[in-house]
Amino acid sequence: MIVFGAFISLSGLLILLVRDAPLGGLSPATVGWVMIALGLVAAAVGVVLYRRKRARGVPGPLGNPVQRAKALPRLFKAWRSGKYPELPRSQVALWATALVYLVSPIDLVPELLPVIGVTDDAGVAVWLLSSLSVASGTFLRWEKNHRDPGRGIEAP
Repeated sequence: MIVFGAFISLSGLLILLVRDAPLGGLSPATVGWVMIALGLVAAAVGVVLYRRKRARGVPGPLGNPVQRAKALPRLFKAWRSGKYPELPRSQVALWATALVYLVSPIDLVPELLPVIGVTDDAGVAVWLLSSLSVASGTFLRWEKNHRDPGRGIEAP
């Protein structure tokens, strides 16, 4: 959420700096300032949620981006076989919906609108990648806790 908010704020700043023509009947200044404000609110909500999670003692995800990307196939295999129940079906459905939205030619905001037209796709892509990264990092932690280090296999 923090990254998404920062992305939206930067998009608003870009509109303020570059765009001269109206966007959807609104002045570029209005659109830019609204996007900056929405982005800052989203980032602030993300910070609050992150701090609450840390205050509850919820462990963070493991691994660097390469390790997390390599863990995604194992995550889906374990989820499909029922060995990894921590991943809710609703999360997988949201990921599938995001993928369909990204490859679909139909958008909520048409691509014909400069800057704003690609912002919705970019926002969905940022959310999808960050969500997959957190889920695979959490899976790496689960995998570490459910393996027998002496034998290199899953514990019963």
